[in-house]
Amino acid sequence: MPRGRGGRPARSNPPIHGDEDLTQLAVRAAAGDRAAEEAFVARTIDDVWRYCRHLVGPAHADDATQAAYLRALRSLGSFRGESSAKTWLIGVARNTCLDLRRTLARRSALDERLEAQPRPTGRDLHDDHLPAELDELLAELSTQRREAFVLTQLLGFPYDAAAEVIGVPIGTIRSRVARARGDLLALVGTDDGRDPIGGVASV
Repeated sequence: MPRGRGGRPARSNPPIHGDEDLTQLAVRAAAGDRAAEEAFVARTIDDVWRYCRHLVGPAHADDATQAAYLRALRSLGSFRGESSAKTWLIGVARNTCLDLRRTLARRSALDERLEAQPRPTGRDLHDDHLPAELDELLAELSTQRREAFVLTQLLGFPYDAAAEVIGVPIGTIRSRVARARGDLLALVGTDDGRDPIGGVASV
């Protein structure tokens, strides 16, 4: 027997004619009616997009709308029709936009901090070109250590900025970079303390 949301048996649903109440469409969609779900999205997406556009701006309206529907459809099974479906959906869109605005604000603040950091002096890795074998060596590192090493040692991020990018404490970044250096030394068989990528300074 066909299954609806949550493993419930799907009922035989009447066809969508285009004049159904939005709340009824949402209730049917919550019960596993895919046609009702598609109709619900089609009937509301223009209003949701316009709302998102005013909250986060035209450049982010598409992303916010998509995220709002992903969030709404995931929680649609809990919708019981106790309030207007459109009110409920716009509430989901509002929370999504507020989350996006906070993310954008953090990103903007980080960009400003990075712009304010003094430019590193000395050898520019990108101008001098890294050794051809470095990419192969970095590929051998664990993902976490490689990311921390690339951010701080190749891209010149300060440790605190790298920690903010990755979302971990600064001590974790320092530990991962140190372990990455040890891994690289072991990979190239260097036992005299030389830096495996030619003396890149810690940031």
